[in-house]
Amino acid sequence: MTDWPLRRVADDLARRYRAERMWTDDTLGRLVADGVARHPELDVRVWSEVRPSRASLGDVGRRAASLAGALRARGIGPGDVVAFQLPNWAEAAVAFYGVTLTGAVLVPIVHFYGPKEVGHILRETSARAIITADRFARLDYLAGLEAIRPELSALELVAVVGDGPLPSGAVRFDELEVEATPIEEPVSVDADSPAVVGYTSGTTANPKGVVHTHRSLVAELRQVMGMGAQGGRPAIVGAPIGHAIGMQAGLLLPVLRGLSVHLTDVWTPSVVLGAMLEAELTAGSGATYFLQTLLDDSACTPRHHELIGQVGLGGAAVPAAVADRAEALGISVVRSYGSTEHPSTTGSSHSDPYAIRAHTDGRPLPGVELRLVDDAGRDVGPGRPGEILSRGPDLFLGYTDAALTAEAVDADGWYATGDIGVLDEHGALTITDRKKDVIIRGGENVSAAEIEELMIGMTGVAEVAVVAAPDARLGEHACAFVRGALGFEAPGLDAVRRHLEVAGLARPKWPEELRVVDELPRTASGKVQKYVLRDQLRGEPARP
Repeated sequence: MTDWPLRRVADDLARRYRAERMWTDDTLGRLVADGVARHPELDVRVWSEVRPSRASLGDVGRRAASLAGALRARGIGPGDVVAFQLPNWAEAAVAFYGVTLTGAVLVPIVHFYGPKEVGHILRETSARAIITADRFARLDYLAGLEAIRPELSALELVAVVGDGPLPSGAVRFDELEVEATPIEEPVSVDADSPAVVGYTSGTTANPKGVVHTHRSLVAELRQVMGMGAQGGRPAIVGAPIGHAIGMQAGLLLPVLRGLSVHLTDVWTPSVVLGAMLEAELTAGSGATYFLQTLLDDSACTPRHHELIGQVGLGGAAVPAAVADRAEALGISVVRSYGSTEHPSTTGSSHSDPYAIRAHTDGRPLPGVELRLVDDAGRDVGPGRPGEILSRGPDLFLGYTDAALTAEAVDADGWYATGDIGVLDEHGALTITDRKKDVIIRGGENVSAAEIEELMIGMTGVAEVAVVAAPDARLGEHACAFVRGALGFEAPGLDAVRRHLEVAGLARPKWPEELRVVDELPRTASGKVQKYVLRDQLRGEPARP
């Protein structure tokens, strides 16, 4: 994992980013080791009904060093790929920190992905090891892994968190931790080498592997630290740490800021509100879903509003009404814009005027450059919509699929986001639409193409178009428009869900609405006009 199409562009831009102090030679392993050494007394607490835990950061760091020693003893180190699929448990923190100490490439997998997505990820990255739970909620991880195991020729180690029966050749995670001498220092690696491959659903049928280097991730952490949305109070994080937002907010930023780590594996507002009072925590940053569900809960009090204090909203649409409601309750809101590929593109601070920080997505962050272009690639001026192109110190190195990189990034390092926005006279960006065929449900990307590919094989389906529908709670959800096959009855929503469950598609990706239509709107060339369907749904009341 060393020869990436963006390597030359990264080298060309390195001098400027270093001059602006946006890049350093720090690595994730070094940051983790230093953070643990500085603050061993900090709490690492998991608020969970099934696997609650509480330990010091020093204890978690010692477990991580033991895990790193075990991986190294098995020959896993720099350049090797280690995946993990765990809910927000203490073992996820141990796995994340431990793998970074080895210098291996970490592949976090969101905990709700099913065997279809997991198989694709493990095959594409040639992962040598995976750390997984045996099961969680309705998901039987081991059964799914066993079904795809014959396809995973590179996979040597399966470490399991849980007490259930182990498949042949697997080891228990807690036994793996103690089977070798703990590592004393993080393994030295090139800061320009891949550190994390984060998978995100997008316009392709399978999730896309987004490659970040140590240098780009450290630059991203510096960007977020500069925004300072969380202030000095620890936050309870419900975003999965298999996702970029949860990884940063839950595991990395607290260690850098000298704050305790607080995670929850299921976002239950009443539990979160109780934890906030007990441990003096803030909450609600990220996708608007997290803040809205807290404010809507009957147990939310003025004291909770005070504890929340400041929130940074992003990762999904931020309706003006949500920001206005929060501000009326004394909660300061900032909006930001980014993606897995370019995590912190624009943003604002709590000292900015309300109209900018709450009703726009902010200005370009330090070192970030933006261009807005029309369909012909020509720059457009303030007040005119255009596709957003960006580049900056935290831009990804490329996709695992070089063909996707070539489509998204030009020879000068400009990343075509697929999002449409408008810049105002103050240089603040507002996202107005998306070219990318993605549904952002509760802050998680859902690929319409992935759902369509699985639904088109169903009896009674001649054609299907999946688009984003407004959702008052989650921001968006998937709505499937189905043109029925001649002579057959089109399937209902329950039948579609059963079909997708058998196919192994993660439950949060299933359509939550289905419309049977005689025809789909098309262009002159026959392409389905999805924007017409989206506009139709936007004209209807958002689903409560």
